[in-house]
Amino acid sequence: MNIIYISFSVLVVLICLGIPIAFAIGFSSIVYFAFNPNFLSMLSMRLFNGANMNVLTCIPLFILAGGLMNSCGITRRIIDFSLYLMRPVKGGLGEVNVIASMIFGGISGSSVADTSALGTILIPEMQRIGYTREFSVGVTVGSSTMGMIIPPSIPMIMFSLISGASVGALFLAGLMPGLLIGIMQLALTYIISWRKNYPKAEGKFQLIEFGKKSVSCFLSVLMPVFIILSIAMGIATATEAAGVAVFYALLLGIFVYRELNYKKLKDNLTECLSLTSVIMIIVAFAFVYTWILAFEGIPDIIGNFLLNLNVSYNYILLLVDLLLLFVGCFLDVGPALLLLAPILVPAMGKMGMSEIQLGVILIVGLGVGLATPPVGACLNVASRISGMSIIDTAKATLPFLICNLIVLLLVTFIPAISLWLPSLFF
Repeated sequence: MNIIYISFSVLVVLICLGIPIAFAIGFSSIVYFAFNPNFLSMLSMRLFNGANMNVLTCIPLFILAGGLMNSCGITRRIIDFSLYLMRPVKGGLGEVNVIASMIFGGISGSSVADTSALGTILIPEMQRIGYTREFSVGVTVGSSTMGMIIPPSIPMIMFSLISGASVGALFLAGLMPGLLIGIMQLALTYIISWRKNYPKAEGKFQLIEFGKKSVSCFLSVLMPVFIILSIAMGIATATEAAGVAVFYALLLGIFVYRELNYKKLKDNLTECLSLTSVIMIIVAFAFVYTWILAFEGIPDIIGNFLLNLNVSYNYILLLVDLLLLFVGCFLDVGPALLLLAPILVPAMGKMGMSEIQLGVILIVGLGVGLATPPVGACLNVASRISGMSIIDTAKATLPFLICNLIVLLLVTFIPAISLWLPSLFF
């Protein structure tokens, strides 16, 4: 048992030194095997098995589909549709920011992509027509956290690798919490806009024009709807749905919108290769560390510790939420998920929690970390776009993160919020 303490200490030190998480996990695993040379053959086996899983195939496909949809002008069409929909509402462009994030999150499956794509367009435009820079940045970062909650979601796929939970069930479980966050942020945006007298969009609402924009946007929104329904109804696996999504994105980009050219396609393939390589390295090393934890019995030890605590189950749930918020400040969502899930899935399973509910709690809780310093990936992207410091960006985002925290508590203490939809199909 002392060996695992040494290995874990090495992992913590390397993370604090800023070593990339994949190499920190890998080196700490090598330290463990150095003290157990008889198990050294397990290192290569676990690395190979960690990366050689069928469900991982859908990750590069979802990344590529999201990139292609962004390259063929889908972001602009979503914004145009949302802006026309919110034309009569005070602070309409702020509402557009939230609605566009809800739609775009279901296409890209990435909060960082959401912040980058929408923030580049909306933050300067909101400032131009009279919104403060702080509000423009805050609503952009806050709403983009829905990107990893509303399906398709790459973190949910990664969680399914650890827990064995159905990807389709996880997608459905994240839909309601993601929509709740969006609705709360829409209400908050309206209240702030009303109090600060932010402007309405210019021009009158015309039904014919709205119909044209609806048709254009409908083709884009159809993709996440197909992904969710096809997986939930058993028509396609996650990988098959992701493949169809790529094919659909190519059809829209080449034949319908005609904005996808060879250069854009090449750039998307390059970015997809880069992102997939990073994810695969992290997953492979995480599976090595998962084996170490399981071999040493760490999940059982933690599970028994929680069961023997003389406290209410609700206090344990609150402790898990606080742990996620703390870890999310220092680790990105993917690595944090792969480190915590092997411990928490069996531990909370002993207490009767469904792995589906736990997956949603993990993703909603760690998603807050995308908008909290010092690591917050969405904060860094918005900071570069707006020219604000990380701290000022975090302060501007705080009111919108309160919506995320409320939903985190709801999915933690009311299981039906995350389990109702999956129970209908699975």
